[in-house]
Amino acid sequence: MSTLPFSAAVYSRRLARAQERAQEAGLDAIIVGPGPDLQYLLGVEGDTIERLTALVLPPQGAATVIVPRMELAKVRSTAVGELGLTVADWVDGDDPYALVAAATGPVSRVGVSDALPALHVVPIGERLQARLELATPVLREGRMTKDDEEIAELRRAAAAIDAVHRRVPGWLRAGRTEREVAADIAAAIVEEGHRTVEFVIVGSGPNGADPHHEVSDRVIEDGDVVVVDIGGAVPSGYNSDSTRTYVVGTPDPVAADRIATLVRAQQAAVDAVRPGVTAAEVDAAARSVLTEAGLGEAFLHRTGHGIGVSVHEEPYIAPGNDLVLREGMAFSIEPGIYFAGEWGARIEDIVVVTADGAERLNTAPHELTATDR
Repeated sequence: MSTLPFSAAVYSRRLARAQERAQEAGLDAIIVGPGPDLQYLLGVEGDTIERLTALVLPPQGAATVIVPRMELAKVRSTAVGELGLTVADWVDGDDPYALVAAATGPVSRVGVSDALPALHVVPIGERLQARLELATPVLREGRMTKDDEEIAELRRAAAAIDAVHRRVPGWLRAGRTEREVAADIAAAIVEEGHRTVEFVIVGSGPNGADPHHEVSDRVIEDGDVVVVDIGGAVPSGYNSDSTRTYVVGTPDPVAADRIATLVRAQQAAVDAVRPGVTAAEVDAAARSVLTEAGLGEAFLHRTGHGIGVSVHEEPYIAPGNDLVLREGMAFSIEPGIYFAGEWGARIEDIVVVTADGAERLNTAPHELTATDR
């Protein structure tokens, strides 16, 4: 019995759009290995292994799925089975790359998904004797613009992670280690409706000044500013990602003022989101608020990233990205400020571009939240 999050019709539309874009790009075929693109197109989850699994998608006509026979039952439980796609299975000792060649026929330009490793790309190229190029420009177009079903799953994920953030003040107190707090958070991520815990960052005091600090055995102290950045995947495979900044006890007045400015910067970026503006313009909205307050040098990264079946995907809300936003795009808005050796802060929500603005999916309080000592 299928447990796919979407109907077969949804996956059929996704395949058809990918074929249309492949044809527009002049590709003779697309080969997609396990990873986010295959999950999006067919609901097939998992990572690449030494045995080849791949979707071979021509610009017209029937798709073929190459799969080891030992993985056949799992693959047939996805949209592959529901759509009745051609399956070419193989066992150890067979040549799976010959199956790829049989599925493509004679080709000159072939796109490969970015998750397909050299382990498979090199022999595919040798077998096809074709020019191989990244299929990312074709595949990302479908994933960047979410349909109603996907947006519903992102709302579900956002509500689940908001519920976790509302519980954080009960765990965050002086005398506990970051690792102890992170363990409570990880358990709550699952309790609140996620299937998996993708990441937990608890950056207290000077550790918060490292944007990608995870957790450590540092003991949280009274007065610490603490960055909590958490996310996971709900049963459909769609992800949450939200950051809030907390303080244990009474905040330092300078830190509190700077974090209030950060909250304003985050709001300015959300307010800038609408169809027709560029990703760079949204980034600039946040960056200008911080720069005007003398905090521009403390903002060390882009303002945001797309989200869906991957925690990080396109569009990237960054300086220099002239991509024009479209209705249905979903991404984070997460400016941060970091002071080496002292503390850091970040505020992050997921937003969806609407017809005339943005829908903010996360609703947990944005202001600096004080916890009991």
